[in-house]
Amino acid sequence: MTKITKLLIANRGEIAVRIIRAAKDAGISTVAVYADQDRNARHTRLAHEAYALNGTTSGDTYLVIEKLLAIAQRTGANAIHPGYGFLAENAEFAQAVENAGLIWIGPSPDAIRALGDKVSARKIAQEVGAPLAPGTDGPLESAAEVIAFATEHGLPVAIKAAYGGGGRGLKVARTMEEIPDLFDSATREAITAFGRGECFVEKFLERPRHVETQCLADATGHVVVISTRDCSLQRRHQKLVEEAPAPFLTDEQNTTLYESSKAILKKAGYVGAGTCEFLIGQDGTISFLEVNTRLQVEHPVSEEVTGIDLVREQFRIAEGEALGYNDPPAKGHSIEFRINGEDPGNGFLPMPGPVHTMRLPGGPGVRVDSGVTTGDVVSGAFDSLLAKLIITGSSREDALERARRALSEFEVAGLPTVLPFHRAIVEEPDFIAVHAKDFAVHTTWIEGNFTNQIPPWSGSIQDRDLEEDLYRTVVVEVEGRRLKVGVPSSIFAGQSSANRRLKAPKRMAKNRESDSSTSNSIVSPMQATVVKVLVSEGDVVIKGDLLVVLEAMKMEQSIVAPAGGTVLMVDITEGESVGSGKLLVSIAP
Repeated sequence: MTKITKLLIANRGEIAVRIIRAAKDAGISTVAVYADQDRNARHTRLAHEAYALNGTTSGDTYLVIEKLLAIAQRTGANAIHPGYGFLAENAEFAQAVENAGLIWIGPSPDAIRALGDKVSARKIAQEVGAPLAPGTDGPLESAAEVIAFATEHGLPVAIKAAYGGGGRGLKVARTMEEIPDLFDSATREAITAFGRGECFVEKFLERPRHVETQCLADATGHVVVISTRDCSLQRRHQKLVEEAPAPFLTDEQNTTLYESSKAILKKAGYVGAGTCEFLIGQDGTISFLEVNTRLQVEHPVSEEVTGIDLVREQFRIAEGEALGYNDPPAKGHSIEFRINGEDPGNGFLPMPGPVHTMRLPGGPGVRVDSGVTTGDVVSGAFDSLLAKLIITGSSREDALERARRALSEFEVAGLPTVLPFHRAIVEEPDFIAVHAKDFAVHTTWIEGNFTNQIPPWSGSIQDRDLEEDLYRTVVVEVEGRRLKVGVPSSIFAGQSSANRRLKAPKRMAKNRESDSSTSNSIVSPMQATVVKVLVSEGDVVIKGDLLVVLEAMKMEQSIVAPAGGTVLMVDITEGESVGSGKLLVSIAP
């Protein structure tokens, strides 16, 4: 049995912080890695050591296997934890870690290939008799195959990245006409977030609940279900609120979820932490969705109702220990609220920006997992998660009562967050129902049923607020040794970057120019990267035509024509970074 002595965390943000804390609790030294924007991030300060990945995008930092392995070798780390996202479900990375003689904290490369690929996962689910919705048996070559599937099985259909997760690389087509663009978009998102773009298609179930099982499996073949979770409150197919155990399930449904999950993982020879996800239709029908071969964002709610530290269990399993217990009983109820940098009053638009102030709630049953703090800048290059608020009570009603109080205490200034939505949702009858017949939340409830009366964020983010600390390399001599050192450029300018970041946020009316619905000038609603330009000067467009696709915080945002007309000017190119309010396209009626 090989013990973990030094752990490299191949990730960033709150999950890196979470893993570092668990490692310190276990007496394990930690190594953090960082992109340029994350040089002063919380995870780099908490780890025992931190090393640069020398780049600004996922593609040239956290997704580069060679850089990660080189740092592990340089530091003497004997284990790597991938966190979630990035390379967490990449079998090539897992294999490279093992080939380097390091401990991989996750399932085997073969298990990741079998289950991380949603197509092969469906085949395994079929073999063990797990319930399934209709879908394709292999990756798609083109949008034409999606159209053929939709013709046979009917609309809507879900186009899914085979190696995707977290809602990225997932698009729902409700008309035949939108399938080609959605297929392209799903592929691009998956490549950006996970480095792989293969997609498949399956029948999309209308208004289902999203329920999952948190599982652990050891090398002896023993599989346990730690708890169920409900993750139905989503926007853009990404979760916002999760809870454990999943409420309002029948004993029969629970049994199906537990037995199917264990059968799937045993069939795949799975070892480690993983999550089996299911959809439950309005008629109670259960359909297997996918297996996430990693730790989930929402894992804390399962920890809170069982007292099990899932990260430390991952360490034990990776070291070859047996679990030594069966399915633990859940005690109480726990709800997680994701605090994202988005404007819920403006369609949950991602909005990177500075964290001028961050005041956290406290008290009984309150836990906050966060990768940022006051003075940080949330970059548009990565996802929008600032923190997770986890509330636990003796019952679901008790947890909701504590949540109302804790959400009222939680303050973030400098950029918009989803806190106003969370404060609204804990008052919504469809969510806070005490009887199964009244619990009406489903995966598209926010888009289809939520009466959104949240006003758009009225603050302003200036370009200078989004500037990361620029570093200048200088040469110094320490005890006769010549060293190159990165020093913040603001020192040379005589200005503290911290002072710049901690200025009070300006409040102002929403920029009239940015409202493309009342102007012939279509401007960017956020800081973003232009990933696709679909029109040229002289093109004739009609209302609703897709003009530009932007990407921010790993999610795509489509910009459509507010009215018909002729394109007068296109002021952007693909790959360009644009600021909020930047002119994109001008149209003459």
